[in-house]
Amino acid sequence: MTPPRRRRLLARTGKSEAEVSRGFLDYLRGSIAAKVEGAPGPEAGAAGVPSGTNLLGLLHHLTFVERAAFLGERVTDWPSTFHAAPEDGVAEVVARYREAVEEANAVLDGCADLGAPLPRAQPGKPSPSVRWALTHLIEETGRHAGHADILRELIDGSTGR
Repeated sequence: MTPPRRRRLLARTGKSEAEVSRGFLDYLRGSIAAKVEGAPGPEAGAAGVPSGTNLLGLLHHLTFVERAAFLGERVTDWPSTFHAAPEDGVAEVVARYREAVEEANAVLDGCADLGAPLPRAQPGKPSPSVRWALTHLIEETGRHAGHADILRELIDGSTGR
């Protein structure tokens, strides 16, 4: 059994609401990427529970969530985002997620007012506020990071963040 990894108990944040929100989001993003990174390839893409949920699918889904929320990309079939392509390996899925996070952070870096709408272009659809998007991503990423914790432990006993 793999020994538990050391955990940092709290996200590093600043004093403003934006710094606190982004600090927690970045902490959760790093946690779920680390949970998937290094997982044995075949097991990472295999269903860990009867619903079919798997590590690669969770991170693949969160890549779409990041891109939809912060970059304005349209997703027409959300259930399909929970399934990485059969040829996708752990490294590819993690790299795509990190790229989406980097692009999302570039957008967030230009958002000084949390109450303002996100500067994304999606014709005919109003943009949510930066605050709403950050809160939504904290909730979504946190929920799936918890799922990933359980799935990774079932795969190889790895625990911790």
